[in-house]
Amino acid sequence: METIHLQHTLPQVFANRDAIVSDVWHRDLVFERGKRYLIEAASGTGKSSLCSYLYGYRNDYEGIICFDGQNIRSLKEADWTRLHRHSLSILFQELRLFGELTALENVQLKNRLTRFKSRKEIDALFDALGIGDKKDQTAGLLSFGQQQRVAFIRCLCQPMNFLLLDEPVSHLDEANAATMSALLHEEAGRQGAGVIVTSIGKHLPTDYNCVLKL
Repeated sequence: METIHLQHTLPQVFANRDAIVSDVWHRDLVFERGKRYLIEAASGTGKSSLCSYLYGYRNDYEGIICFDGQNIRSLKEADWTRLHRHSLSILFQELRLFGELTALENVQLKNRLTRFKSRKEIDALFDALGIGDKKDQTAGLLSFGQQQRVAFIRCLCQPMNFLLLDEPVSHLDEANAATMSALLHEEAGRQGAGVIVTSIGKHLPTDYNCVLKL
């Protein structure tokens, strides 16, 4: 997948608003593979909705979203399964970890489907993000910042054309945010992936090709 094209897309809940001032909603906007985008937003302007639309998790929007020219409303369940395994990865704002499983088990759940990372590579990611000693800890007992790092590792465990990161560093200090940025730069660069990051304030520190106001 090379492009994501939004054509006058708007959450249905915003349909009755008189004026929408946005670089994203109700615009003709193309996200290109290999580029990095920051979407800055105030709370309640639809940033998590946008990520859910692009990932196919929700479809309560007006307008059109296309992947390489194909309207995603025409995609079947098998198409989304293929995209989620090979083209689209996401770090949800609410993380969606299984709290009763360990940090490592949460990552392995995905990696067993994709067989993308070796155990040595996964261990190196845990160590780099300062949670090497938390792999066998139940995820539900970790701090939110630690859980964010686990969810980030999980989202790297697959091939991807685009990576969606919804407020990925909201609970991280500068050092861990910088480490996450370096790991993201390495993985996205290796795969030639496009990166779309949302933020309501604190954002992932990296060089962006485009900054958009939601």
